[in-house]
Amino acid sequence: MELYSIIRKPLLTEKSTISREQRNQFVFEVATGATKIEILNAVEKLFKVKVLSVRTVNVQGKKKRLGRNVGRRKDWKKATVRLAPGDTIDIFSEV
Repeated sequence: MELYSIIRKPLLTEKSTISREQRNQFVFEVATGATKIEILNAVEKLFKVKVLSVRTVNVQGKKKRLGRNVGRRKDWKKATVRLAPGDTIDIFSEV
């Protein structure tokens, strides 16, 4: 897989902000077929940091309805990446 297709976008939530500040962990939405090793390599090469660990979770899409029609959002994968002490990712510094 290409690096930019593995890491889709950063997740900026209240919980991810707290984990970033306290534990040096960053949260990304990643491709559903990506493995932990691929995510680790992609983050290290894209942001030039040292990754200590990667945790992933498959998030099920929510059921949504519009009138009497029922549908579902897509399933997606979330990765929490823990960086070495002293390393940081610049895209999160402005937030």
